[in-house]
Amino acid sequence: MKNLLAEFKEFINRGNVIDMAVGIIIGAAFTAIVTSLTDNIINPFIKLITGGNGTDVAGLTIPVPGTENGIDFGAFISAIINFLIVAWVVFLMVKAFNKMKDAGAKKLVRRNGKNEEIIEHAPTCPFCLEEINVGATRCPHCTAELPAPAEMTVEVVEK
Repeated sequence: MKNLLAEFKEFINRGNVIDMAVGIIIGAAFTAIVTSLTDNIINPFIKLITGGNGTDVAGLTIPVPGTENGIDFGAFISAIINFLIVAWVVFLMVKAFNKMKDAGAKKLVRRNGKNEEIIEHAPTCPFCLEEINVGATRCPHCTAELPAPAEMTVEVVEK
């Protein structure tokens, strides 16, 4: 039981858990904004186009006898629009994060005897293409066994 609690403590103390929690909170707040956008701007526009009376979208709601509510295709379309907007923004955020991560990648620049610029790149796993430590014999990301210990790669920049 102590081992399980120690593992749980280690899991909670990782930065990834904190980052994930912040992401969930920001995502919930952003979802509220997108829901407001669809409920207050996009849905009224759909009602205007389809001739709705302000309370439902005409032609997009099928009444069900014996119930107060019917089958509401307008709400379904609204949920799809919400999802697409949130998915698009998340895609753009991940794309921007990856671009910043690539821009900040470890590149050591120096000059050789011919005064050519040399850039040293951190080693990457040939299987999953993730960055690994110099001298590693197994990838910490995909756990593949490397054919040889990882080494820095050198690139000569010609100007």
